[in-house]
Amino acid sequence: MMTTSLTRTPDDAVFRQLCQMVEQGMGREAIPGVVLGVMHGERQFVAAFGVTSVENPLPVTADTLFQVGSITKTFTATALMRLVEAGQLALDVPLRTWLPNLQLADPDVAERVTLRHLLTHTGGWVGDYFNDYGPDSRALERILADLPQLAQLTPLGEVWSYNNAGFYIAGRLIEVVTGQSYEQAMHTLLLDPLQLKRSFFFPHEIITERFVVGHEVADQRPRVARPWWIGRAGHAIGGLVSCVGDLFEYARFHMGDGAAGDGQRLLSPPSLRLMQTPQVAAGGRDWMGLSWFITPLAGEQVLRHGGATHGQMAHLTLVPSRRFAYIMLTNSDEAEQLIYGVRKAALREYLGLRLPEAVPVPTPLDKLAEYAGRYEAAAQSCDLRLEGEHLRLHITPKGGFPTPDSPPGQPPPPMRIALYAEDRAVVLDGPSQEALIEFLRHPDGSLAWMRLGGRIHQRVSRGAEQAGAPS
Repeated sequence: MMTTSLTRTPDDAVFRQLCQMVEQGMGREAIPGVVLGVMHGERQFVAAFGVTSVENPLPVTADTLFQVGSITKTFTATALMRLVEAGQLALDVPLRTWLPNLQLADPDVAERVTLRHLLTHTGGWVGDYFNDYGPDSRALERILADLPQLAQLTPLGEVWSYNNAGFYIAGRLIEVVTGQSYEQAMHTLLLDPLQLKRSFFFPHEIITERFVVGHEVADQRPRVARPWWIGRAGHAIGGLVSCVGDLFEYARFHMGDGAAGDGQRLLSPPSLRLMQTPQVAAGGRDWMGLSWFITPLAGEQVLRHGGATHGQMAHLTLVPSRRFAYIMLTNSDEAEQLIYGVRKAALREYLGLRLPEAVPVPTPLDKLAEYAGRYEAAAQSCDLRLEGEHLRLHITPKGGFPTPDSPPGQPPPPMRIALYAEDRAVVLDGPSQEALIEFLRHPDGSLAWMRLGGRIHQRVSRGAEQAGAPS
């Protein structure tokens, strides 16, 4: 089922093409519901597809609420930048200035870590840790007490690896500095000034609205993912629930000059530009700004952030210089290929921007064999095996979301990978097709890490040592 809200312009044909891609992808990937939004200059296009739930279906509409997951991190960072501008925080002053009891696994890191480290994901400790402390107003405070159990993997500030846990600290900073709960402060600093009236955090705010539930795919069929809520402790890292209209308004703000729609100044233009300025290389083609992923492309800065919760995936891309925004909201955990496939077409057809292809290069088998082995991260184990003429990636999920004892999901099918440059690889097929992989080395030249999905995975054995590893 599809409902559309379109302004009749010559761009209609392009948007209809994107809608066809969405409908085809929903059927292929068993995705129950989608909202697609595109802003191009002053024109705005929205289409809604499918149903909110396979168990209690209602048609998805343009106003339907979705969990936007880690797109929330850009909201958290924007609120923090307001506090920086007000002189209540600073980017490069140790966090213990405001959080004197902050504890981490490495005492020296706890002493030196700054807000810039948090917003650029360069803290260096295990980043994928989740726990549900329920609706308690001290949920963020309590999850910070868990952080010392997260091992310090790399020196502070030296290696980029996506770090959810750092944003627990960021959310707690907002509470301490403002004297409000994270949620109250977000309304005061950002949601209310931008008039985002359909953006919420708590289930009791959402239950009277039309909203989707998440879905996981089992035996090629979607089933409802439970629990629906990720818990209050996770609000600062991925708890916002919103709709395409509010995300359009948020996009306008970040593509503007720092003023809200009514003219109220929220950020200065230099602060807004700083958020969108590359700070550290983030693997593949990307850089990390202050919470935004940045892809330099044909002289443009393409900003993006995605979000994945329990059975929902969302995405926001901005090209500020072209006043272009792409939004996709889905209620499936199998929507990654659809999101990025339609995004690629939207950038190409509206703006003429084409992501460079990672073209595999012929590689001798002995060179491929050098990368084979087991690589471990908090959320998954990865085995790279030389099978025939290809390296094949076998991923074994470990679980741990939304609570530490949550069971793992189904492993994806094995995927072929190929080198396209020295220590750079691309996934050739499967659910992560076209994803880029990076290998990082120790000073002596030996392999240390594989960076996949934005996370570093430590190499724990070589190919010959893990021949019996499960797939």
